[in-house]
Amino acid sequence: MARKTIRSIPQQRADMPVQEPEIRAKNFNEVTLGFDLENALLECERCLMCPQPACIEGCPVKIDIPGFISKMLEKDFRGAYDHMTDATQLPAVCGRVCPQEDQCEGVCAVGAGTGLEPVAIGRLERFLGDMAIKEGWQKSAQIEPNRFRVAIVGSGPAGMACAADLAKAGCAVTIYEAFHVPGGVLRYGIPEFRLPKSVVDAEIANLKALGVDIQCNTLVGRLFTIEQMLDDMGYDAVFIGVGAGTPHFMDIPGENLNGVLSANELLTRCNLMHAGDFPKFDTPLGLGKRVAVIGSGNTAMDAMRVSLRLGAEQVHCIYRRSETECPARKEELHHAQEEGIEFHWLTNPVEILGDADNNVRGIRCVQMALGEPDSSGRRRPVPVEGSEFDFEADTVVYAIGTSPNPILGQTSSIGLNKWGYIDTDDDLSTSLAGVYAGGDIVTGAATVIKAMGAGRKAADSIRRYLGLRDTNVIYEPEKSDFENSLFGIDLAEHCFTRIRQI
Repeated sequence: MARKTIRSIPQQRADMPVQEPEIRAKNFNEVTLGFDLENALLECERCLMCPQPACIEGCPVKIDIPGFISKMLEKDFRGAYDHMTDATQLPAVCGRVCPQEDQCEGVCAVGAGTGLEPVAIGRLERFLGDMAIKEGWQKSAQIEPNRFRVAIVGSGPAGMACAADLAKAGCAVTIYEAFHVPGGVLRYGIPEFRLPKSVVDAEIANLKALGVDIQCNTLVGRLFTIEQMLDDMGYDAVFIGVGAGTPHFMDIPGENLNGVLSANELLTRCNLMHAGDFPKFDTPLGLGKRVAVIGSGNTAMDAMRVSLRLGAEQVHCIYRRSETECPARKEELHHAQEEGIEFHWLTNPVEILGDADNNVRGIRCVQMALGEPDSSGRRRPVPVEGSEFDFEADTVVYAIGTSPNPILGQTSSIGLNKWGYIDTDDDLSTSLAGVYAGGDIVTGAATVIKAMGAGRKAADSIRRYLGLRDTNVIYEPEKSDFENSLFGIDLAEHCFTRIRQI
């Protein structure tokens, strides 16, 4: 039987436009502007359509990536969206903020040892999510109501994913959110220029369309406890997805000075209290002209770039390791460097300096050198003797990690580990029967998509606990015309042949 010719595919990633650095550093508009239709389809052409796709296993929520891309190539965009949202509730969000380079794209066959960039899966996910918002699509679901009521504590990505799956299973789901608007870290922790709040609003509307009730201004642990939700309020199960938002500090001299704050406070004020719209909204931050941010993760990048947009003339990043160890996404680091952030690698603060009025006037640092690897596998930074130096700063922002809010542990008997995170088993079940937890409150700070994966896993466990059928869509490859052309070709030959065509 004659083999069909395998079509050639584009070598380079399709271009995605961005705002120019000198313009975007002065506004809160989105930096990356997304694919247009032509470039989206060009990028779809780069997919190898692997018969055993590693990208699905690399995705924490197991999106059938070749499946939705193949439908995009057929220009069945609604079908592609429906296919994708079998697994994810937040495509327009995850397509923007998830570290695809370490997940689905990190194992893409196109980029595996070829010297080529992997398929831009995240950008394609965003394209479909944005098209769905523009066209007003909502994921249709055949919901058969049952008698079970489930409460979700926290409206962030873990809670939203759990709520969506349980609503599809027919449960009456109520989300309790401490803030006055839902969205969790998507709402208060990520700036507008990376994740527009209109996108968050649209994804929340989709959740409400499934019948999920959201109660804001409700701090569980203060108004009522987890035990009361089960005993007095009549819930059959509870999922806790409150994240871990208590900021870390370094316990060095000067941290009580005016002008020292956490990245959590800075980003929350900017997102929820309209600090970016001052003086239209009266929520000034008083950042001053010289801001120093300690840390270099994604939250630190957000804090630095927000400070720039709020009027800071100089923004410094202080990080005790080298650029190689920087934990932020490469794209975020690149954007920050383009916008003029000044990076001080191998630098560690030892004291925050104040003036006579107890305001920050500077920061004293010491140079570091990299020694032997520590428990994280990274080389441990050690101070260089006699290398202390000072530089001027009006504001110091800490972005060096977070811990759980202790309120749930203080008001319930739920089991915690030695770090204060909720202790769960492999099914995300806690020490309280019928109570499950997932996301940052269990694992510590992680990504949006990993939190969603935990939410979906907990929903599956809750379904089994309640004796409900499984509503998850399990990925089963369907033979497309392209795959049918692979008759007689094994997987390795298929992938190598396709890669040679690039």
